[in-house]
Amino acid sequence: MSYPKFYDTIETIKLKDPLADLLATFENGEYEISYQEVVKGAGHSCPTVAGAYLMTLVALKELYPSSRAIRGDIKVFFNEDITEGVAGVIANVISYITGATDKSGFKGLGGKFARHDLMFFNEDTNGASARFVSISSGKSVDIVYDHSQIPGDARMQPLMQKLMQGVASKEEKELFGSLWQERVENIFKNIDKVIKVR
Repeated sequence: MSYPKFYDTIETIKLKDPLADLLATFENGEYEISYQEVVKGAGHSCPTVAGAYLMTLVALKELYPSSRAIRGDIKVFFNEDITEGVAGVIANVISYITGATDKSGFKGLGGKFARHDLMFFNEDTNGASARFVSISSGKSVDIVYDHSQIPGDARMQPLMQKLMQGVASKEEKELFGSLWQERVENIFKNIDKVIKVR
């Protein structure tokens, strides 16, 4: 399987999942999620998917500074409706990592390990892209993601137009994909510029 090699350089998100521990899915319920795995789930790599991954990575470090983040212990709040803009895409990525869902998630075992009713939309996040809350500690963190400072190559727009019209050559298609992933890589390289913690 061929893919952009910078995926392998991105920090993984380390988790502990009590349900996975109970069901002997992973030893001690501990595992890691990589950007490449998130990309597989989303079906593509783009600034939105990258941003959702980075928001979650940074937020979980803030909520669990000295231990693995606890999957299923995290609530997530969005200002937008799930159908608005890219909110649904971002929510899907965050859900994949944290386990939090609105209504569709796991209902739990014996009153424990529920994953539904942990994600909320149309909430006041005070301008944050997402608010993450640890249920066990009550600690919360607001994350703002803004990748506007990391523009794409000027050649991308005309190349995209040709691709959408079905008139791009094989070389132009390859160039567009390369430039697209180059921008995603630059977003990861400039985390301090695109992610703000409040």
